[in-house]
Amino acid sequence: MMMLKRSSSGIRTVFLPYPREALLFVAASFVNALGSAFMWPLTTLYVYQVLGRSAADAGFVLMLQSLAGIAGQFTGGALFHRLGAKRLIVGSLLCSSLLQCSLLFLTHWLVYAGVMAALGFLNAVTMPAIQAFIGFRWPNERRSLFNVVYVGNNVGMAVGTSLAGILAALSFPLTFLVDSITTLAFALFFLLFMRISADADSQVSLLSLRESAGQQPWMLLRQYRLYLFLALGSAALFFATTSWSTGVAPYLADQGMSMAAYSFLWTVNGIVIFAGQPVTSFIKRILAKTPTAQLIASAACYTIGFAFMLLFHRTYDMLVLGMVITTFGEMLKAPTVPAFITEYTGSAAPFYLGVVGSIGSLGRLFGPLLLGSMYDVGGIVPVAALASATCAAAVVLFAVHAFLHRRVILRQKEAGLLS
Repeated sequence: MMMLKRSSSGIRTVFLPYPREALLFVAASFVNALGSAFMWPLTTLYVYQVLGRSAADAGFVLMLQSLAGIAGQFTGGALFHRLGAKRLIVGSLLCSSLLQCSLLFLTHWLVYAGVMAALGFLNAVTMPAIQAFIGFRWPNERRSLFNVVYVGNNVGMAVGTSLAGILAALSFPLTFLVDSITTLAFALFFLLFMRISADADSQVSLLSLRESAGQQPWMLLRQYRLYLFLALGSAALFFATTSWSTGVAPYLADQGMSMAAYSFLWTVNGIVIFAGQPVTSFIKRILAKTPTAQLIASAACYTIGFAFMLLFHRTYDMLVLGMVITTFGEMLKAPTVPAFITEYTGSAAPFYLGVVGSIGSLGRLFGPLLLGSMYDVGGIVPVAALASATCAAAVVLFAVHAFLHRRVILRQKEAGLLS
């Protein structure tokens, strides 16, 4: 009984700093992530097994999704101030729910491919809008809240993925229906319960002009110091991360290991994201106190993790350790990027979130093609070598970003804009 009381007290302590509305958002976001996991991981199986198309056709659908997602993130960031957060988010989610439901009745694979591309676009549209919403709505808690949402979404994805296979075995249309219902619920949550703070969108950025929201996109793009090296570093890390699927997965198969061995690596990823929070909190509190330092530490973790893959790939235990180390890199980066942008670009944050997301997604787009080709030619070694080198380049890119960020801060102070 005493242990139960201590556990309950600990949980209350974790969530105590956050407003009730923020905790409701975290819960709703968890449910939405869980629902999304019912459909997205099964795209290849559905095209191959149910629609009777080739693996190349399944890859074509995934490529369309990626391309549409890149366009969607940029569009979502550009439309945030024009349409308003609630209209943009709710409208995109409602359209997504309708399209997900329409999959119940589609049998032609080209129509399916078009609908999946549209879903990739709409899903990406909401990403910068929701991130900007978090940063604007809860500015005092944004850094830690981005991390809580990140962990909750990953737990939701892990639970949803584990249940997706069970549902798909019963009925693929059932997975579409569950995804549609959870997306609709998320849309209704925004529509009915979330309040957009009247003064949130007018917060003044530390680095951008006061009227940045009214500037044309090309004018905002000229402020490259705010986003370019951050985006390129993110793209480099996303590129390297695809080596797990395009390098490690076929390597384990070639070594005679089952797919369970590869699946276990992602189980480790989920466990570390959930259980490793005290470690990342220690790193942020002691070793990397600023967002820019956390980004550099993130890229360093990725570099070390993929170096383990390069040097010790013949030992499965070392691959697991590499996954652990790269996961800590992911944990340092994923919540830090939106927190940094919403904190330092003010009212232009939605636009820059979309730009950084779009450029970063290019790594996911080109990674499988290039790294997969390298594996076909030379096996796991060139794949791991390129992944390690790309992550090392990300360290440099984030360091350049930190240097430019500091210079802009100093320039603002000299101009008397900062105290």
